[in-house]
Amino acid sequence: MRRTLVLAGLLVLSAGAACAEARSETRCGWFANPTPGNFYLVDADANWWFASQGSLEVGGWEELDWSEAEFGDEWVATNGSYGYGCACAAGDYGRAAEGEVWFIASLKALPLAKCLRDPALPPPPRD
Repeated sequence: MRRTLVLAGLLVLSAGAACAEARSETRCGWFANPTPGNFYLVDADANWWFASQGSLEVGGWEELDWSEAEFGDEWVATNGSYGYGCACAAGDYGRAAEGEVWFIASLKALPLAKCLRDPALPPPPRD
């Protein structure tokens, strides 16, 4: 019985540690949709993948109502209607070294000039 309680306590502690790594924050940078089903944000710290065709979809992504129309003239088409814009994405993120995204709550389009002027950001995704 005592061994079971110790194991249960260790499981609770390890689950708490895993959850403690998640941070609710807003990240801003280049939002890219280069091809169908592929969506990510590049900021000064990492590439944060929200969806990858056939293999990944972060929590909240399916419910998020996004489209190029929200970007209007601030969307750069590089592959038909696919391309990139400047945006901020609020959600739960993990380690930058891994580019971990656990949940996306919102995505807000910004003027392209904001990302172009940010010296911490890499150049925009290739045309």
